[in-house]
Amino acid sequence: MSMLTPPGMGRKYRITGKRFPHMRRPRNRRRIVLAAVTSAVAFSLAGWGTFQLVDVFTGGPGETRAHGAGAKGGKGAKDGDCKAADEGAEPEQLPRPSDITVNVYNATPRGGLAKITADELRNRGFRIGKVGNAPALYDKKVERVGLLIGAPTAAETALRVVGTQMAGAEVKNDARAADEEVDLVIGNEYKELTARQDADRALTDMGVEPGQAPPSDAPSSPPPSPSKAASPAPKPSKC
Repeated sequence: MSMLTPPGMGRKYRITGKRFPHMRRPRNRRRIVLAAVTSAVAFSLAGWGTFQLVDVFTGGPGETRAHGAGAKGGKGAKDGDCKAADEGAEPEQLPRPSDITVNVYNATPRGGLAKITADELRNRGFRIGKVGNAPALYDKKVERVGLLIGAPTAAETALRVVGTQMAGAEVKNDARAADEEVDLVIGNEYKELTARQDADRALTDMGVEPGQAPPSDAPSSPPPSPSKAASPAPKPSKC
């Protein structure tokens, strides 16, 4: 028996040779796997935390998500400001009835329609230009309710406003330069203008204040003396 053989270990457990046996604990695979997983999780958390700190101090995606796209200091600030500016911009102002001159022409065989219609439009606040029979180009040739003629640039302005007074009228553009002048040609199917209540409601929906009848054309009287100034002087017309 060798001197390296512990007592009681003989035969097949006999240690021979000159090398000293190294006794070590058996490996535990569960501990190795658990240690590897723990290390991976720790590195992941450390990396995520570093990324968040960088976003906070540089105004990166983290700040954009926290305050919303277009927030001050975020990447979408420029687009957000532009969109807000567009939403806050006021739409194009439509002309008031008192800013529009309407020429009224009668293209039917019935007499007096042009004057009656012009007087009603004047009572609704429109300025009246020429009144009479339609020119040969349209005389007895307008079969529908009527025809509204204006400059191309008036399609979305003056023509829209006058169109509230004659439902069903056709719209046509010509080469005139005046945007606020419209020809209203009365056609064979015309009976009367749109009811004033409905026309005023349509104007209000468009953001236009309905017009008022202008004051009488009679010459104004001299201003009253201080002793007779019982009633206030009439307000000047907006036309």
